[in-house]
Amino acid sequence: MDTSNLRHRQDGLSLVEVTIATGIIASALVGLAQLFAISIASNHSATTLTYTAVLAEQKIEQLRALAWSFDDGGRPLSDPALSPSPPETLTANTPGWVDYVDQFGRVVGEGAAPPPKAVYIRRWSIEPLPNNPANTIAIQVLVTARTNRGSADRAGSSARLPGESRLVAVKTRKAL
Repeated sequence: MDTSNLRHRQDGLSLVEVTIATGIIASALVGLAQLFAISIASNHSATTLTYTAVLAEQKIEQLRALAWSFDDGGRPLSDPALSPSPPETLTANTPGWVDYVDQFGRVVGEGAAPPPKAVYIRRWSIEPLPNNPANTIAIQVLVTARTNRGSADRAGSSARLPGESRLVAVKTRKAL
């Protein structure tokens, strides 16, 4: 039996094995890199959604804290900020019904156009409910990280894009 021929075959096999193992490892690393990229994108999306939800909740609570009750004589008391909003305040930057927030949650402006430091747009609407319009209102708040919502800003649209938060609360007058 010629042992030199057997050693030569074993040397060749180990080179093929190393090549195959390298290919398997490279494939696994490519798959791992894709999972890492998906994980980063999902984490960013979740962070944005959480932050927009917190900003929407802050505005809802601010509006809910305003006066909307009856005085001692039974006359309605209401803060002017709880007046019915113009149509389409959730789909357009309507002065008095929008503010702009920076990445730290500070309001950096109001009006029709976002200032340069704005990262989030917060819009809200106040609508009387049909069954008791004098005493019950619906408050809606939409917070988005986008400056251009595209077709979601069409009149009458109720679309919510990824990363946006829309909250609704109902407020009813109560006697003091």
